[in-house]
Amino acid sequence: MPPFIFPFAFSEDQSSPVIGRLELEEPLPYSSRDGGSGFFRPGRIALDGCQDMEIVLYHNPATQAFIYLRSIPMDANLLELIGLTPEDVSQSEQLTLPGQLCLGANRSKLIASAFDTIFDSPALKPVFAGRQQENLAVFPIAREGLKYHIADSIYNNYGFYCDEVVLDAHHVFDSSVPLYNRKVEMTIFKDKDLDQTQKENIKVAFIADSIASGLVLKEVVSRVKERFSQLERVEVVAPLSTIRGLCRVARSECAQDVKVRVHVFETLLNALPPDYYYSAHFNLPEFHMEPELEQAYRAWWGQDANGNMIADTACAGYGWSEVFYSPRKQIEMINSQLRLRHNLSIADIVKRNALEDVRA
Repeated sequence: MPPFIFPFAFSEDQSSPVIGRLELEEPLPYSSRDGGSGFFRPGRIALDGCQDMEIVLYHNPATQAFIYLRSIPMDANLLELIGLTPEDVSQSEQLTLPGQLCLGANRSKLIASAFDTIFDSPALKPVFAGRQQENLAVFPIAREGLKYHIADSIYNNYGFYCDEVVLDAHHVFDSSVPLYNRKVEMTIFKDKDLDQTQKENIKVAFIADSIASGLVLKEVVSRVKERFSQLERVEVVAPLSTIRGLCRVARSECAQDVKVRVHVFETLLNALPPDYYYSAHFNLPEFHMEPELEQAYRAWWGQDANGNMIADTACAGYGWSEVFYSPRKQIEMINSQLRLRHNLSIADIVKRNALEDVRA
């Protein structure tokens, strides 16, 4: 089949239009070393005036639970965070919940499982072929990137002991920056323990962080390339990625010698205007390797009293990093947006689905 092509055009500001297209090929199956299986889907972001930037989407049981829905045994502690008790859903032995409600350590565990399968895929195996462990380094960004267990997955699949260079990159307020009123600072860059020979041996950098606006990732990629002069390629592992954020990274990489590729769970998110940072799934079946999973996800969120589909504004990222570090804040952020947009709480939606499961 021909690739799926999604054209887009938007402006961050009037002087900087972004025009291009997303191309996604057919998903390809593979089997992993532990007897599991998955799919990988090659694609690219193609922008006018720039080289194409490769992306790869992945589907396996863990990425499915992260992006769409998962079924878990009754969990009183999770319900307490949501604002419910087991009695509120007492007739259900299982809870069906979206990935936004996989919180804290449970979320980290799920991501580790996903990357164990992903790093055994045909898309990534060639990166390791012919290279030694000293040629690789992992750069987790000190937010959610620390929770991805990338060095663990590399060891589990290839037995390599990789250096890890932890980055602390974050936004700070700056009123002089148009649109965002913020810039990126990197206050810690822990490469001082690597001598010059070690730095020159590193050919592949694995950068771990999700991509929302792309402001942080763009800066991190640039700084890593400055510090490691012999770098040949950058593999960005980003469970959640938006088209808008990927475009910013792709534009910054125009005419660069170092190849950048991005690895994403299941699908790309819609951060195009008008919602920008508030990034929901695209409601197009071609964006999803298993469109029926997206249909079930949309049905779980359902409609509000005015007939609006909640999934169209159910941000897949919400707090992005808060979901790992502060589960209660994650619930607060979800509720804030649900009340603003739909006059509902996440407890209302969970309870509604539990009752519908009982009736079914």
